[in-house]
Amino acid sequence: MPSVGDWMRGRKRQEQRGEPGLWVKCPGCGEMLYRKDLELNLMVCMKCSHHFRMPAVDRIASLIDGEFAEIAADLTPGDPLGWADVKTYPQKLAADREKAGVIEAVLAGFGAIGGIDVGLAVMDFFFRGGTMGAVVGEKIAMLFEECALRGVPAVVFTASGGARMEEGLIALMQMAKTSAALTKLQDARLPYICVLTDPTTGGVSASFAFLGDVILAEPNAVIGFAGPRVIEQSTREKLPKGTNSSEFVLQHGMLDAIVPRRALRPALARLLRLYAGAREAHD
Repeated sequence: MPSVGDWMRGRKRQEQRGEPGLWVKCPGCGEMLYRKDLELNLMVCMKCSHHFRMPAVDRIASLIDGEFAEIAADLTPGDPLGWADVKTYPQKLAADREKAGVIEAVLAGFGAIGGIDVGLAVMDFFFRGGTMGAVVGEKIAMLFEECALRGVPAVVFTASGGARMEEGLIALMQMAKTSAALTKLQDARLPYICVLTDPTTGGVSASFAFLGDVILAEPNAVIGFAGPRVIEQSTREKLPKGTNSSEFVLQHGMLDAIVPRRALRPALARLLRLYAGAREAHD
């Protein structure tokens, strides 16, 4: 089983991205941030604590203790609709693989958080906006089913613009597929923890994102079925400030807690230990 460092280096070798700029402007406070310092701070602004979107590979490295065994690493989608646009669907996928350095919009596998073995899936918004197609649904469902077989809890980090339009009805079917796969965990009395990051919308929010035993979110994440701009365009009304934010969703009882990124790993470790202790006591 490869260590997280070895696994990350293998993933980085697949990347064909150009070198990013040395400086990044924070959209929260306007501060110019040195990229290496920002990366060391887990992509959180050192001045205003704005949480930048985080690549899946870096997210996994920030969470897993030492080793990560990826599943279905080479699974890729077909072109069920023969999508015709300025670019074909296969051309779009190829461009996103080059840009994001990942093969699909989710990475899934097994490792440990705080000494507790877990199945972990992390969605990557930098690949087609984290949209859910057949491969994303298959990987998430596989993770739930494999967690049930191994007797370990599941943790999923969401970041998605919804179902992938280039796969049509097949993409929408993943909502039911992933939700149904969760029954395997429920039957095995294993916990499922979901962490919602910016943004979590569309079919993902309407399926496995809000089915967790514990639902956490990062600060100021956009969360909801439709994004604010879509709602405003549909209703032709201006939404109150903060609508569809994680704070708004927490206030209305749809989250258990908002946890800053640096506190996520210890928070998950505490929850996993509590569930492990409860299960041992029950057994």
